[in-house]
Amino acid sequence: MTDYRVSKGEAREDQVTAAIEKVTSQVPSSAYLAAALASMIASLTFKASKKDHAALFVGQWAAPFLLMGIYNKLVKLHGSDATAGGAPLQS
Repeated sequence: MTDYRVSKGEAREDQVTAAIEKVTSQVPSSAYLAAALASMIASLTFKASKKDHAALFVGQWAAPFLLMGIYNKLVKLHGSDATAGGAPLQS
């Protein structure tokens, strides 16, 4: 059976991704948490105002904000690319 896994150092991120991560890594991780909480509060407010569609729409923003926060934290801890001098990933 063929092994399709990518080994460390075999693939590198492109410059666009590295540039985006350079800018977004300057955003504090708590900002993403605050955005998620704000979307939950806004959703609750819309729901209380009987605006169900808006409540569902805004309420679904919480998960992506939290995922962006996790990604941001990983970039800060391990670097943009495993070969770019970041901390090695634990397996």
